[in-house]
Amino acid sequence: MMIHILVAEDDKHARRLLEVVLKREGYHVLSVEDGEMALKVIESHHVDLVILDVMMPKLDGYEVARLLREAEFMMPILMVTAKQLPEDKKRGFIMGTDDYMTKPIDTEELVLRIKALLRRSKIASEKKLTIGDVVLDYESLTVHRNQDVQTLPQKEFYLLYKLLSYPGRIFTRIQLMDEIWGVDTESTDTTVNVHINRLRKRFADCEAFELVSVRGLGYKAVKKE
Repeated sequence: MMIHILVAEDDKHARRLLEVVLKREGYHVLSVEDGEMALKVIESHHVDLVILDVMMPKLDGYEVARLLREAEFMMPILMVTAKQLPEDKKRGFIMGTDDYMTKPIDTEELVLRIKALLRRSKIASEKKLTIGDVVLDYESLTVHRNQDVQTLPQKEFYLLYKLLSYPGRIFTRIQLMDEIWGVDTESTDTTVNVHINRLRKRFADCEAFELVSVRGLGYKAVKKE
């Protein structure tokens, strides 16, 4: 399961370095240059872990962390700062930070800390999803319904898993394309429509959920009562 990491860092060189290091480790990276943009991305995208620079324009890292925790976003937050005073670290932890690194960043240590945070939050190990009597197994790309087991094509499975992970949440075609096919894909967003239609046919008789089109916006999965 691809882990999505948001990097909020106003220094473009530092931001680019983090992007390169994290992508090399196999993570999907979203990056922004200020605190307000960080909050907007988290509201519209699935994010598993946040790397926050403390000194950012508009909203600093402390304030972003505080607002995320107040809104009950519980993904791990790794704070990065040039400040090394104990009171600065204490403030970060009080605001809801899970871990803290000072600049200049040791990229090997950064990767190890990220893996530890993900392991602790169990995001990296959650490979099954249950909706009613339907169980999706990420490792095998299979969908279990009572005694019936279907192995789905990879993109169909990832699309279904994404939608069912957030019942009721609307995902735009562009969001789904970026996350499942990748931002560099040559496929068009009509590809999403094709895959959704295939999934609907596969699960037309499913009593646990349905995939709903939201006119002008995108798609969402809806749990059936």
